Amino acid sequence: MIQQLTKVIQEIEHNWAAKRLVVVGDVMLDEYIFGEVGRISPEAPVPVVRATHQSQQPGGAANVAMNLARLGSKAHVIGFTGGDHNQQVLIDRLQAEGITSTFIVCEGFPTITKQRILGGRQQMLRVDTERPGARAEADCDRLVDAVLSQLPTCHAVILSDYAKGVLTPKVCRRLIDAARAQGIPVLVDPKTADFSRYRRATTVCPNLGELSAASLPAATPQAVPDLKSLLQAAQTMVSALELDFLTATLSEKGIALVRAATHTIVPAVARQVFDVSGAGDTVIAVLALCLASGLTPETAVGLANVAAGIVVGKVGTVPVEKHELLAALAPEIALSAEDKVLTLDELLTRVALWRANGERIVFTNGCFDLLHVGHITLLEQAHRFGDHLIVAINSDASVSRLKGPTRPIVGERERARVLAALAALDAVVVFDEPTPLQLILATRPDVLVKGGDYVVDTVVGAQEVLSWGGQVKIVPIVEGFSTTRLIARGADSQSS
Repeated sequence: MIQQLTKVIQEIEHNWAAKRLVVVGDVMLDEYIFGEVGRISPEAPVPVVRATHQSQQPGGAANVAMNLARLGSKAHVIGFTGGDHNQQVLIDRLQAEGITSTFIVCEGFPTITKQRILGGRQQMLRVDTERPGARAEADCDRLVDAVLSQLPTCHAVILSDYAKGVLTPKVCRRLIDAARAQGIPVLVDPKTADFSRYRRATTVCPNLGELSAASLPAATPQAVPDLKSLLQAAQTMVSALELDFLTATLSEKGIALVRAATHTIVPAVARQVFDVSGAGDTVIAVLALCLASGLTPETAVGLANVAAGIVVGKVGTVPVEKHELLAALAPEIALSAEDKVLTLDELLTRVALWRANGERIVFTNGCFDLLHVGHITLLEQAHRFGDHLIVAINSDASVSRLKGPTRPIVGERERARVLAALAALDAVVVFDEPTPLQLILATRPDVLVKGGDYVVDTVVGAQEVLSWGGQVKIVPIVEGFSTTRLIARGADSQSS
Protein backbone atom coordinates (compact mmCIF):
# COMPACT_ATOMS: atom_id res chain seq x y z
CA MET A 1 0.00 0.00 0.00
CA ILE A 2 1.36 3.42 -0.98
CA GLN A 3 1.61 5.79 1.98
CA GLN A 4 0.17 9.32 1.65
CA LEU A 5 -1.89 8.04 -1.29
CA THR A 6 -4.22 11.04 -1.54
CA LYS A 7 -1.28 13.45 -1.50
CA VAL A 8 0.58 11.29 -4.04
CA ILE A 9 -2.28 11.51 -6.52
CA GLN A 10 -2.60 15.26 -5.99
CA GLU A 11 1.12 15.74 -6.58
CA ILE A 12 1.19 13.62 -9.74
CA GLU A 13 -1.94 15.13 -11.25
CA HIS A 14 -1.59 18.77 -10.21
CA ASN A 15 1.86 19.69 -8.86
CA TRP A 16 4.54 17.75 -10.72
CA ALA A 17 4.11 20.03 -13.73
CA ALA A 18 5.54 22.88 -11.64
CA LYS A 19 8.64 20.93 -10.59
CA ARG A 20 11.95 21.55 -12.36
CA LEU A 21 14.78 19.06 -11.93
CA VAL A 22 18.39 19.10 -13.12
CA VAL A 23 19.97 15.86 -14.31
CA VAL A 24 23.77 15.70 -14.50
CA GLY A 25 25.72 12.77 -15.84
CA ASP A 26 26.68 10.56 -18.73
CA VAL A 27 24.28 11.33 -21.58
CA MET A 28 23.97 8.80 -24.37
CA LEU A 29 22.05 8.05 -27.53
CA ASP A 30 20.32 4.67 -27.59
CA GLU A 31 19.76 3.30 -31.09
CA TYR A 32 17.54 0.28 -31.71
CA ILE A 33 17.36 -1.84 -34.85
CA PHE A 34 14.30 -4.10 -34.69
CA GLY A 35 13.96 -7.08 -36.96
CA GLU A 36 13.15 -10.74 -37.40
CA VAL A 37 15.42 -13.76 -37.27
CA GLY A 38 14.70 -16.39 -39.89
CA ARG A 39 18.03 -18.10 -40.60
CA ILE A 40 21.67 -18.53 -39.65
CA SER A 41 24.31 -16.67 -41.66
CA PRO A 42 26.27 -18.82 -44.17
CA GLU A 43 29.32 -16.66 -43.39
CA ALA A 44 29.47 -17.47 -39.66
CA PRO A 45 27.34 -19.30 -37.06
CA VAL A 46 25.35 -16.20 -36.17
CA PRO A 47 21.66 -15.33 -36.66
CA VAL A 48 20.71 -13.02 -39.52
CA VAL A 49 18.41 -10.21 -38.38
CA ARG A 50 16.24 -8.76 -41.14
CA ALA A 51 15.74 -5.16 -40.06
CA THR A 52 12.13 -3.91 -40.10
CA HIS A 53 12.43 -0.54 -38.34
CA GLN A 54 14.75 1.60 -36.24
CA SER A 55 14.46 4.10 -33.43
CA GLN A 56 16.74 6.51 -31.57
CA GLN A 57 16.13 7.49 -27.96
CA PRO A 58 17.96 9.56 -25.33
CA GLY A 59 19.80 7.21 -22.98
CA GLY A 60 21.86 7.29 -19.81
CA ALA A 61 21.35 10.54 -17.92
CA ALA A 62 19.23 11.79 -20.82
CA ASN A 63 16.80 8.91 -20.26
CA VAL A 64 16.36 10.06 -16.65
CA ALA A 65 15.33 13.45 -18.04
CA MET A 66 12.93 11.69 -20.43
CA ASN A 67 11.30 9.91 -17.49
CA LEU A 68 10.87 13.22 -15.67
CA ALA A 69 9.29 14.83 -18.73
CA ARG A 70 6.90 11.93 -19.34
CA LEU A 71 5.88 12.09 -15.69
CA GLY A 72 4.85 15.69 -16.28
CA SER A 73 7.71 17.72 -14.80
CA LYS A 74 10.33 20.02 -16.33
CA ALA A 75 13.87 18.72 -16.81
CA HIS A 76 17.23 20.19 -17.75
CA VAL A 77 20.03 17.73 -18.58
CA ILE A 78 23.75 18.53 -18.47
CA GLY A 79 26.61 16.33 -19.71
CA PHE A 80 29.47 15.78 -22.14
CA THR A 81 28.98 15.20 -25.87
CA GLY A 82 31.12 15.08 -28.99
CA GLY A 83 29.89 17.93 -31.17
CA ASP A 84 28.89 15.34 -33.77
CA HIS A 85 25.78 14.17 -35.61
CA ASN A 86 24.63 12.01 -32.71
CA GLN A 87 24.79 15.00 -30.38
CA GLN A 88 22.34 16.84 -32.63
CA VAL A 89 20.07 13.80 -32.79
CA LEU A 90 20.11 13.71 -28.99
CA ILE A 91 19.30 17.42 -28.73
CA ASP A 92 16.45 17.07 -31.22
CA ARG A 93 14.93 14.11 -29.34
CA LEU A 94 15.11 15.97 -26.05
CA GLN A 95 13.63 19.17 -27.45
CA ALA A 96 10.73 17.17 -28.85
CA GLU A 97 9.90 16.22 -25.25
CA GLY A 98 10.24 19.77 -23.94
CA ILE A 99 13.57 19.00 -22.25
CA THR A 100 16.27 21.69 -22.21
CA SER A 101 19.95 20.81 -22.17
CA THR A 102 23.47 22.11 -21.74
CA PHE A 103 26.06 19.90 -23.44
CA ILE A 104 29.78 20.44 -22.99
CA VAL A 105 31.58 19.41 -26.19
CA CYS A 106 34.81 17.52 -25.38
CA GLU A 107 37.41 17.49 -28.13
CA GLY A 108 38.30 13.97 -29.25
CA PHE A 109 35.39 12.28 -27.46
CA PRO A 110 32.35 11.15 -29.45
CA THR A 111 28.82 11.37 -28.16
CA ILE A 112 28.33 8.04 -26.39
CA THR A 113 26.06 5.83 -28.50
CA LYS A 114 24.73 2.34 -27.80
CA GLN A 115 23.31 0.48 -30.78
CA ARG A 116 21.16 -2.54 -29.98
CA ILE A 117 19.98 -5.12 -32.51
CA LEU A 118 16.85 -7.06 -31.57
CA GLY A 119 15.27 -10.10 -33.14
CA GLY A 120 11.67 -10.02 -31.99
CA ARG A 121 11.89 -9.18 -28.28
CA GLN A 122 15.35 -10.73 -27.89
CA GLN A 123 18.43 -8.49 -27.89
CA MET A 124 20.97 -10.10 -30.22
CA LEU A 125 23.90 -7.68 -30.11
CA ARG A 126 24.97 -4.30 -28.73
CA VAL A 127 27.57 -2.03 -30.31
CA ASP A 128 28.98 0.82 -28.17
CA THR A 129 30.61 3.93 -29.62
CA GLU A 130 32.61 5.74 -26.96
CA ARG A 131 36.13 6.68 -25.91
CA PRO A 132 37.23 5.96 -22.33
CA GLY A 133 39.41 8.41 -20.47
CA ALA A 134 39.27 11.54 -18.35
CA ARG A 135 37.97 14.80 -19.77
CA ALA A 136 40.04 17.97 -19.57
CA GLU A 137 39.88 19.91 -16.31
CA ALA A 138 38.53 22.92 -18.17
CA ASP A 139 35.63 20.85 -19.53
CA CYS A 140 34.79 19.67 -16.00
CA ASP A 141 34.83 23.27 -14.76
CA ARG A 142 32.47 24.32 -17.56
CA LEU A 143 30.12 21.51 -16.62
CA VAL A 144 30.09 22.46 -12.92
CA ASP A 145 29.46 26.12 -13.79
CA ALA A 146 26.53 25.07 -15.99
CA VAL A 147 24.99 23.12 -13.10
CA LEU A 148 25.51 25.89 -10.55
CA SER A 149 23.71 28.34 -12.81
CA GLN A 150 20.64 26.06 -12.79
CA LEU A 151 20.40 25.47 -9.02
CA PRO A 152 18.42 28.60 -8.04
CA THR A 153 15.41 27.47 -10.10
CA CYS A 154 15.44 23.71 -9.50
CA HIS A 155 13.70 21.48 -6.94
CA ALA A 156 16.06 18.47 -7.03
CA VAL A 157 19.33 17.35 -8.62
CA ILE A 158 19.96 13.87 -10.00
CA LEU A 159 23.53 12.66 -10.55
CA SER A 160 23.29 9.87 -13.13
CA ASP A 161 26.69 8.18 -13.05
CA TYR A 162 27.44 5.59 -15.74
CA ALA A 163 31.19 5.76 -15.02
CA LYS A 164 31.90 7.38 -18.38
CA GLY A 165 33.92 10.31 -17.08
CA VAL A 166 31.43 13.02 -16.04
CA LEU A 167 30.95 12.54 -12.31
CA THR A 168 34.52 12.56 -11.00
CA PRO A 169 35.07 12.81 -7.23
CA LYS A 170 35.84 16.51 -7.55
CA VAL A 171 32.76 17.24 -9.68
CA CYS A 172 30.51 15.30 -7.30
CA ARG A 173 31.91 17.09 -4.26
CA ARG A 174 31.32 20.56 -5.74
CA LEU A 175 27.80 19.77 -6.97
CA ILE A 176 26.57 17.99 -3.83
CA ASP A 177 27.91 20.67 -1.50
CA ALA A 178 26.40 23.48 -3.58
CA ALA A 179 22.97 21.85 -3.84
CA ARG A 180 22.71 20.82 -0.20
CA ALA A 181 23.77 24.32 0.88
CA GLN A 182 20.64 25.57 -0.91
CA GLY A 183 18.41 22.87 0.61
CA ILE A 184 18.04 21.01 -2.69
CA PRO A 185 17.80 17.18 -2.55
CA VAL A 186 20.55 15.33 -4.41
CA LEU A 187 19.95 11.77 -5.64
CA VAL A 188 22.70 9.59 -7.10
CA ASP A 189 22.49 6.59 -9.43
CA PRO A 190 26.00 5.09 -8.97
CA LYS A 191 28.15 2.96 -11.21
CA THR A 192 31.40 3.00 -9.26
CA ALA A 193 32.19 0.79 -6.25
CA ASP A 194 33.56 3.75 -4.30
CA PHE A 195 30.56 5.65 -2.95
CA SER A 196 32.76 8.10 -1.01
CA ARG A 197 32.50 10.59 -3.88
CA TYR A 198 28.75 10.80 -3.16
CA ARG A 199 29.18 11.81 0.50
CA ARG A 200 26.36 13.99 1.88
CA ALA A 201 23.98 13.25 -0.99
CA THR A 202 20.36 12.87 0.06
CA THR A 203 20.28 9.28 -1.19
CA VAL A 204 22.30 6.91 -3.34
CA CYS A 205 20.31 4.41 -5.42
CA PRO A 206 22.39 1.32 -6.32
CA ASN A 207 21.16 -2.00 -7.65
CA LEU A 208 21.95 -5.21 -5.80
CA GLY A 209 25.28 -5.79 -7.53
CA GLU A 210 26.43 -2.20 -7.06
CA LEU A 211 25.46 -2.25 -3.40
CA SER A 212 27.37 -5.48 -2.85
CA ALA A 213 30.50 -4.13 -4.51
CA ALA A 214 30.36 -0.89 -2.55
CA SER A 215 29.36 -2.06 0.92
CA LEU A 216 31.31 -5.35 1.04
CA PRO A 217 34.31 -4.74 -1.25
CA ALA A 218 36.26 -7.65 0.29
CA ALA A 219 33.63 -10.20 -0.74
CA THR A 220 34.65 -12.53 -3.56
CA PRO A 221 32.32 -13.28 -6.48
CA GLN A 222 32.09 -16.88 -5.22
CA ALA A 223 30.99 -15.75 -1.74
CA VAL A 224 27.87 -13.75 -2.42
CA PRO A 225 26.67 -12.22 0.87
CA ASP A 226 23.15 -12.89 2.05
CA LEU A 227 20.67 -10.02 1.75
CA LYS A 228 20.45 -9.39 5.49
CA SER A 229 24.22 -8.96 5.80
CA LEU A 230 24.26 -6.74 2.75
CA LEU A 231 21.57 -4.42 4.10
CA GLN A 232 23.26 -4.26 7.50
CA ALA A 233 26.47 -3.19 5.76
CA ALA A 234 24.43 -0.61 3.85
CA GLN A 235 23.16 0.82 7.15
CA THR A 236 26.76 1.40 8.22
CA MET A 237 27.41 3.09 4.88
CA VAL A 238 24.50 5.50 5.41
CA SER A 239 26.14 6.79 8.60
CA ALA A 240 29.67 6.83 7.21
CA LEU A 241 28.67 8.78 4.09
CA GLU A 242 26.25 11.10 5.92
CA LEU A 243 23.38 10.14 3.63
CA ASP A 244 19.78 10.79 4.63
CA PHE A 245 19.01 7.26 3.47
CA LEU A 246 20.01 4.73 0.82
CA THR A 247 17.65 3.21 -1.76
CA ALA A 248 18.62 -0.16 -3.22
CA THR A 249 16.80 -1.88 -6.08
CA LEU A 250 16.78 -5.63 -5.40
CA SER A 251 15.55 -6.97 -8.74
CA GLU A 252 12.58 -9.31 -8.23
CA LYS A 253 12.69 -8.74 -4.45
CA GLY A 254 11.69 -5.08 -4.71
CA ILE A 255 13.34 -1.93 -3.32
CA ALA A 256 15.04 -1.51 0.05
CA LEU A 257 14.91 1.72 2.04
CA VAL A 258 18.00 1.79 4.26
CA ARG A 259 18.57 4.22 7.12
CA ALA A 260 21.40 4.26 9.64
CA ALA A 261 19.47 2.20 12.19
CA THR A 262 16.84 0.36 10.13
CA HIS A 263 16.00 -1.05 6.74
CA THR A 264 12.74 -2.09 5.12
CA ILE A 265 11.95 -3.82 1.83
CA VAL A 266 9.02 -2.87 -0.40
CA PRO A 267 8.17 -6.05 -2.37
CA ALA A 268 8.30 -5.85 -6.15
CA VAL A 269 5.11 -5.49 -8.15
CA ALA A 270 4.70 -8.79 -10.00
CA ARG A 271 4.84 -8.25 -13.77
CA GLN A 272 6.13 -10.06 -16.83
CA VAL A 273 9.67 -8.81 -17.46
CA PHE A 274 10.73 -8.10 -21.04
CA ASP A 275 13.64 -5.67 -20.57
CA VAL A 276 15.23 -4.11 -17.48
CA SER A 277 16.99 -1.41 -19.55
CA GLY A 278 16.31 1.98 -18.04
CA ALA A 279 14.51 0.65 -14.95
CA GLY A 280 17.03 2.34 -12.66
CA ASP A 281 16.48 5.63 -14.51
CA THR A 282 12.74 5.35 -13.90
CA VAL A 283 13.22 4.59 -10.21
CA ILE A 284 15.48 7.57 -9.54
CA ALA A 285 13.23 9.93 -11.55
CA VAL A 286 10.20 8.98 -9.44
CA LEU A 287 12.19 9.17 -6.20
CA ALA A 288 13.45 12.63 -7.12
CA LEU A 289 9.98 13.95 -7.95
CA CYS A 290 8.62 12.58 -4.69
CA LEU A 291 11.37 14.21 -2.61
CA ALA A 292 10.97 17.46 -4.56
CA SER A 293 7.27 17.32 -3.62
CA GLY A 294 7.93 16.87 0.10
CA LEU A 295 6.75 13.24 0.21
CA THR A 296 8.35 10.87 2.70
CA PRO A 297 11.08 8.42 1.64
CA GLU A 298 8.68 5.54 2.40
CA THR A 299 6.13 6.98 0.00
CA ALA A 300 8.80 7.71 -2.60
CA VAL A 301 10.11 4.12 -2.52
CA GLY A 302 6.60 2.68 -2.76
CA LEU A 303 5.76 4.79 -5.80
CA ALA A 304 9.14 4.10 -7.45
CA ASN A 305 8.47 0.39 -7.02
CA VAL A 306 5.17 0.71 -8.89
CA ALA A 307 6.89 2.65 -11.70
CA ALA A 308 9.65 0.04 -11.97
CA GLY A 309 7.01 -2.65 -12.38
CA ILE A 310 5.66 -0.78 -15.39
CA VAL A 311 8.94 -0.11 -17.16
CA VAL A 312 10.28 -3.68 -17.05
CA GLY A 313 7.27 -4.74 -19.11
CA LYS A 314 8.51 -2.62 -22.04
CA VAL A 315 11.25 -3.24 -24.60
CA GLY A 316 14.15 -0.80 -24.56
CA THR A 317 14.78 2.31 -22.51
CA VAL A 318 11.19 3.52 -22.72
CA PRO A 319 10.11 6.01 -20.02
CA VAL A 320 7.03 5.55 -17.86
CA GLU A 321 4.13 7.84 -18.79
CA LYS A 322 2.21 9.80 -16.16
CA HIS A 323 -1.08 8.21 -17.17
CA GLU A 324 0.49 4.73 -16.83
CA LEU A 325 1.57 5.50 -13.28
CA LEU A 326 -1.86 6.84 -12.38
CA ALA A 327 -3.52 3.81 -13.92
CA ALA A 328 -1.24 1.48 -11.95
CA LEU A 329 -2.33 3.19 -8.74
CA ALA A 330 -6.03 2.75 -9.50
CA PRO A 331 -6.42 -0.56 -7.56
CA GLU A 332 -4.87 0.99 -4.44
CA ILE A 333 -7.10 4.02 -4.73
CA ALA A 334 -10.14 1.78 -5.00
CA LEU A 335 -9.08 -0.11 -1.87
CA SER A 336 -8.49 3.08 0.11
CA ALA A 337 -11.66 4.82 -1.02
CA GLU A 338 -13.89 3.59 1.80
CA ASP A 339 -15.67 6.93 1.66
CA LYS A 340 -16.77 7.93 -1.84
CA VAL A 341 -17.66 11.47 -0.77
CA LEU A 342 -15.07 13.62 -2.56
CA THR A 343 -14.01 17.23 -2.88
CA LEU A 344 -13.82 18.63 -6.39
CA ASP A 345 -10.03 18.18 -6.50
CA GLU A 346 -10.32 14.60 -5.31
CA LEU A 347 -13.05 13.93 -7.86
CA LEU A 348 -10.95 15.31 -10.71
CA THR A 349 -8.07 13.07 -9.67
CA ARG A 350 -10.38 10.06 -9.63
CA VAL A 351 -11.73 11.03 -13.07
CA ALA A 352 -8.18 11.27 -14.42
CA LEU A 353 -7.48 7.73 -13.22
CA TRP A 354 -10.65 6.38 -14.81
CA ARG A 355 -9.81 8.07 -18.09
CA ALA A 356 -6.26 6.68 -17.96
CA ASN A 357 -7.86 3.23 -17.85
CA GLY A 358 -10.12 4.07 -20.81
CA GLU A 359 -13.27 3.80 -18.69
CA ARG A 360 -16.64 5.40 -19.39
CA ILE A 361 -17.88 8.06 -16.93
CA VAL A 362 -21.56 8.74 -16.15
CA PHE A 363 -22.86 11.83 -14.36
CA THR A 364 -26.18 12.60 -12.70
CA ASN A 365 -27.34 15.08 -10.11
CA GLY A 366 -30.16 16.01 -7.76
CA CYS A 367 -31.07 16.97 -4.19
CA PHE A 368 -31.66 13.38 -3.07
CA ASP A 369 -33.48 14.58 0.05
CA LEU A 370 -35.13 11.58 1.76
CA LEU A 371 -33.72 8.83 -0.44
CA HIS A 372 -36.48 6.63 -1.89
CA VAL A 373 -37.01 3.83 -4.40
CA GLY A 374 -37.33 6.30 -7.27
CA HIS A 375 -33.81 7.56 -6.54
CA ILE A 376 -32.46 4.02 -6.27
CA THR A 377 -33.97 3.06 -9.61
CA LEU A 378 -32.50 6.15 -11.28
CA LEU A 379 -29.01 5.42 -9.93
CA GLU A 380 -29.11 1.74 -10.86
CA GLN A 381 -30.14 2.54 -14.42
CA ALA A 382 -27.59 5.35 -14.71
CA HIS A 383 -24.80 2.99 -13.61
CA ARG A 384 -25.57 0.70 -16.55
CA PHE A 385 -24.59 3.42 -19.05
CA GLY A 386 -20.87 3.30 -18.16
CA ASP A 387 -18.11 2.09 -15.86
CA HIS A 388 -18.23 4.77 -13.14
CA LEU A 389 -21.13 6.87 -11.86
CA ILE A 390 -20.66 10.34 -10.36
CA VAL A 391 -23.56 11.72 -8.32
CA ALA A 392 -23.58 15.46 -7.67
CA ILE A 393 -25.91 16.65 -4.90
CA ASN A 394 -27.07 20.16 -4.06
CA SER A 395 -25.71 21.67 -0.86
CA ASP A 396 -28.12 22.53 1.93
CA ALA A 397 -28.08 26.18 0.90
CA SER A 398 -28.72 25.27 -2.72
CA VAL A 399 -31.64 23.01 -1.77
CA SER A 400 -33.18 25.80 0.32
CA ARG A 401 -32.95 28.20 -2.59
CA LEU A 402 -34.65 25.67 -4.86
CA LYS A 403 -37.21 24.08 -2.49
CA GLY A 404 -37.84 26.68 0.18
CA PRO A 405 -36.66 27.39 3.74
CA THR A 406 -38.04 24.12 5.19
CA ARG A 407 -35.80 21.99 3.00
CA PRO A 408 -33.68 19.95 3.06
CA ILE A 409 -35.03 17.48 5.55
CA VAL A 410 -31.69 15.67 5.59
CA GLY A 411 -28.38 17.60 5.70
CA GLU A 412 -25.84 17.44 2.87
CA ARG A 413 -23.29 15.40 4.83
CA GLU A 414 -25.86 12.76 5.75
CA ARG A 415 -27.30 12.70 2.21
CA ALA A 416 -23.83 12.24 0.76
CA ARG A 417 -22.89 9.44 3.16
CA VAL A 418 -26.10 7.52 2.52
CA LEU A 419 -25.59 7.74 -1.24
CA ALA A 420 -21.95 6.67 -0.90
CA ALA A 421 -23.11 3.42 0.68
CA LEU A 422 -24.83 2.40 -2.56
CA ALA A 423 -22.91 0.01 -4.81
CA ALA A 424 -24.31 1.62 -7.96
CA LEU A 425 -22.20 4.76 -7.68
CA ASP A 426 -18.51 5.52 -7.40
CA ALA A 427 -18.30 9.14 -6.28
CA VAL A 428 -20.46 11.73 -4.53
CA VAL A 429 -19.70 15.45 -4.70
CA VAL A 430 -21.59 18.40 -3.20
CA PHE A 431 -22.11 21.60 -5.20
CA ASP A 432 -23.44 24.95 -4.00
CA GLU A 433 -24.34 26.58 -7.34
CA PRO A 434 -27.92 26.62 -8.68
CA THR A 435 -26.96 24.04 -11.34
CA PRO A 436 -24.18 21.44 -11.71
CA LEU A 437 -22.92 22.98 -14.97
CA GLN A 438 -19.45 23.82 -13.63
CA LEU A 439 -19.04 20.26 -12.34
CA ILE A 440 -20.11 18.87 -15.70
CA LEU A 441 -17.58 21.07 -17.50
CA ALA A 442 -14.84 20.06 -15.06
CA THR A 443 -15.47 16.30 -15.24
CA ARG A 444 -16.53 16.07 -18.90
CA PRO A 445 -18.63 12.90 -18.49
CA ASP A 446 -19.27 10.51 -21.36
CA VAL A 447 -22.93 10.17 -20.38
CA LEU A 448 -25.20 12.69 -18.66
CA VAL A 449 -28.28 11.15 -17.01
CA LYS A 450 -31.38 12.92 -15.75
CA GLY A 451 -34.54 11.43 -14.31
CA GLY A 452 -38.06 12.73 -14.77
CA ASP A 453 -40.09 14.45 -17.44
CA TYR A 454 -37.13 16.21 -19.07
CA VAL A 455 -36.22 16.39 -22.72
CA VAL A 456 -32.63 16.77 -23.85
CA ASP A 457 -32.97 20.49 -24.56
CA THR A 458 -34.04 21.21 -20.96
CA VAL A 459 -31.24 19.25 -19.20
CA VAL A 460 -28.51 21.48 -17.78
CA GLY A 461 -25.17 20.60 -19.43
CA ALA A 462 -26.73 18.54 -22.22
CA GLN A 463 -25.43 20.67 -25.06
CA GLU A 464 -21.97 20.76 -23.57
CA VAL A 465 -21.84 16.97 -23.17
CA LEU A 466 -23.07 16.48 -26.74
CA SER A 467 -20.43 18.94 -27.97
CA TRP A 468 -17.57 16.67 -26.90
CA GLY A 469 -19.21 13.54 -28.27
CA GLY A 470 -21.03 12.40 -25.13
CA GLN A 471 -24.57 11.16 -24.70
CA VAL A 472 -27.60 12.40 -22.74
CA LYS A 473 -29.97 9.80 -21.28
CA ILE A 474 -33.42 10.49 -19.77
CA VAL A 475 -34.57 7.88 -17.24
CA PRO A 476 -38.34 7.84 -16.55
CA ILE A 477 -39.37 8.48 -12.96
CA VAL A 478 -40.99 5.78 -10.86
CA GLU A 479 -44.60 6.82 -10.46
CA GLY A 480 -45.83 7.44 -6.95
CA PHE A 481 -42.43 8.13 -5.39
CA SER A 482 -41.03 11.61 -4.66
CA THR A 483 -39.59 13.42 -1.67
CA THR A 484 -42.48 15.90 -1.74
CA ARG A 485 -45.01 13.06 -1.46
CA LEU A 486 -43.08 11.44 1.37
CA ILE A 487 -43.07 14.72 3.29
CA ALA A 488 -46.79 15.22 2.67
CA ARG A 489 -47.54 11.67 3.75
CA GLY A 490 -45.61 12.23 6.98
CA ALA A 491 -47.51 15.45 7.63
CA ASP A 492 -50.84 13.70 7.06
CA SER A 493 -49.97 10.92 9.45
CA GLN A 494 -49.03 13.42 12.15
CA SER A 495 -52.24 15.42 11.71
CA SER A 496 -54.36 12.29 11.95
